[in-house]
Amino acid sequence: MRLVDSLLQGNIRALAKAITAVENGLPGAEEILTALFPYTGKAHVIGVTGAPGAGKSSLVDCMIAYYRKLGKTVGVVAVDPTSPFTGGALLGDRIRMQDHFLDDDVFIRSMGSRGSFGGLSQGTKNVIRLLDAFGKDIIIVETVGVGQSEVEIMNVAHTTLVVLTPNAGDTIQVLKAGVMEIADIFVINKSDLDGAHRVKTEVEAFLCLKEKLEEKDEWDIPVIPVVAIKNQGIDSLCTSIAEHKAHLLGTDKWLEEQRLRLSKEVQDMAALKIREHIFNELKNNAQWEQLVDKLYNKSLAPYEAVDYILDNFFNSVYDNRYK
Repeated sequence: MRLVDSLLQGNIRALAKAITAVENGLPGAEEILTALFPYTGKAHVIGVTGAPGAGKSSLVDCMIAYYRKLGKTVGVVAVDPTSPFTGGALLGDRIRMQDHFLDDDVFIRSMGSRGSFGGLSQGTKNVIRLLDAFGKDIIIVETVGVGQSEVEIMNVAHTTLVVLTPNAGDTIQVLKAGVMEIADIFVINKSDLDGAHRVKTEVEAFLCLKEKLEEKDEWDIPVIPVVAIKNQGIDSLCTSIAEHKAHLLGTDKWLEEQRLRLSKEVQDMAALKIREHIFNELKNNAQWEQLVDKLYNKSLAPYEAVDYILDNFFNSVYDNRYK
């Protein structure tokens, strides 16, 4: 496939075309991903999540500059809120990364969340794979926000940064929102503001309490103060990121996580495909409207309808697709 060959040879246009095809589910997207899969697994994927206004984009901008000074190539996937009118990403935060747009070794892609939960677009994993196969050393994934439905980043990134700020309100409530389980490193941005030391102390106390109540993890989660707009604390943060990667590579956890992620991804993809096939079959089946009439007339309950669908439609979907 010419597009795949061009991408592997470092053609930026081929990468952009492949991402567009994959993100929009265009014909040939699955073939592209299948052909490139053997070339993936080399990049270090860093997730950056936190509440809106925490300074995630400014932090990512500083991280790009740090890694470029080390000679590393960088890919950025910035998952933005989706425009309700176009379905595309709202690109306001990308203005903060404009200094890197002319750098051929930095590729920045904004993607709309398109209403997906977990803070990530459905195509994020696939875009990461494309950047990985393209040869990016570091891939940074910035999510929409953080909260109980925003923890999917932990299933994508090798190292997850949770960004907090002194003006974020009740820090403990933020920690209880599910981020304690996903953070490999806590980042206190805008640490030059009043209250930054209090936030750092609260997070460290929470981590200490967690260690006492639960089995101690081998990785001691650091709490790093930074001031992204002044480029302060970035060296310390990126050093911690490197230490976390070394920690993962020094244990069996890295391999275990990759196996679990691949297993879950295939299960999710299979469930989605099955759902699509079943509903396509329903739409084209004359019995579907009869079934809806029975539901409307209360002569059939929803659970009975589901059982009927599985008994009568699923086998035909399987037969048509795989036999």
